Amino acid sequence: MGGLEADFTRALEWLESHINLETLHSTNYRIPTLDRIVELNGLLADPHKCYPVIHVTGTNGKGSVVRIISELLRARGLTVGTYTSPDLESVTERIAYLGVPISKGEFAENIEILRLLEPMMEQVPSRFELLTALAFKWFADLAVDVAVVEVGLGGRWDATNIVESSVSVITNIELDHTELLGNSREEIAHEKAGIIKEHSITILGETDPMLYKIFSETCDRQCAELLVSARDFECVYDRLGIGGHLIGMRIGNRVYDDLFVPLHGRHQVDNALVALAAFDSFFARGEGLELSKEEEILRQGLSNVRIPGRLEVISTNPLTILDGAHNVAGAKCIDRALTEEFDSSLNRVLIMGLLKGRDIKEMICAFGVDRIESLIACPAPSPRSIDPNEIVDEARQVGINATVADSVEGAIKIGLREANERNLVLITGSLYVVGKARAILRDRSHIEAS
Repeated sequence: MGGLEADFTRALEWLESHINLETLHSTNYRIPTLDRIVELNGLLADPHKCYPVIHVTGTNGKGSVVRIISELLRARGLTVGTYTSPDLESVTERIAYLGVPISKGEFAENIEILRLLEPMMEQVPSRFELLTALAFKWFADLAVDVAVVEVGLGGRWDATNIVESSVSVITNIELDHTELLGNSREEIAHEKAGIIKEHSITILGETDPMLYKIFSETCDRQCAELLVSARDFECVYDRLGIGGHLIGMRIGNRVYDDLFVPLHGRHQVDNALVALAAFDSFFARGEGLELSKEEEILRQGLSNVRIPGRLEVISTNPLTILDGAHNVAGAKCIDRALTEEFDSSLNRVLIMGLLKGRDIKEMICAFGVDRIESLIACPAPSPRSIDPNEIVDEARQVGINATVADSVEGAIKIGLREANERNLVLITGSLYVVGKARAILRDRSHIEAS
């Protein structure tokens, strides 16, 4: 075990020696190019061409959609490789086979191959490009039937965009990463439309007619089919259940009744709808399966969906929920879900850390000022973290009792100390905060004893 851990540690150290675009607010390294990832995958004999790909982008919900699609494909009997980002607790979470993350040993072995290939490249690849190449190679080695791949940022110039996807998915378009993707939803839509490939099928969850034209024109140029929410697929009904939603969905001319989505939040119903449409399109609308057989597969796949860090109840005493709502649109979805699906009489103790580029006051207000009893601000475990004192200042300006903590753990200690049976503790603002909190809350004994 010592040898394995040492190999994994060395692999991580080498990986972390590369530019990490996820921790940088702006850098010249972001000059748009796919040259590095194309060259690196070429040295690996283009593993991304060995299997069909479902490629997913969007401002919010893309990670959830990727996980739901993966479970549906597994229920259909396929071997599935899944690539997501970012991770919560370990980089190995990003790369999974049949829902199981790559082992530390396999991760280290593949990093060593990349380390040996790197001197052959004209430019040094980034951390994300290395992880993307590793995922594509590992999926090819395992001979997956299909890979479900989440875009890291944007679409057009993302390292994952070397895939020739048979199905492209765009969940929604909101203002996010404006310093890189554009200052309007239209500009961001153009960037995300860049994943649409020739003769593919595109699933569009975004319902704004002003943005529809962008995707429609792109599909026309690419001779791609475009399936749009509310026209080609829709939620027929949505009823709250214990731990999720009981829904009916129409995809094409077929209606599926009483499907249970074991996730909190109406936005997850939207994500499930988009995922089901993508799954259906991948199989050319059922491949002749009887409706009863299709429904059985959908029920089995949905029942296995778990999405850590997304309205995840981590404790019930006090009720403590994790969600990495990192932008205003996401925060509004969480506020709505907490109001509709949990005890609305519970006042919220908010533990928050944010990354640069966020409008602090808008984020706080999106969580419902009148329902926030107190806010504990902490630094996100990232070089891009906003100073928590800035969060506190903005919170106090809108009348919220706010406190600064020097770390995520310190914020959790304060939050759990302040909370009682009439409170709900929400840990949010950045997936870096949520991931750290999730690891800490696995063992609360040292916190409670403090």
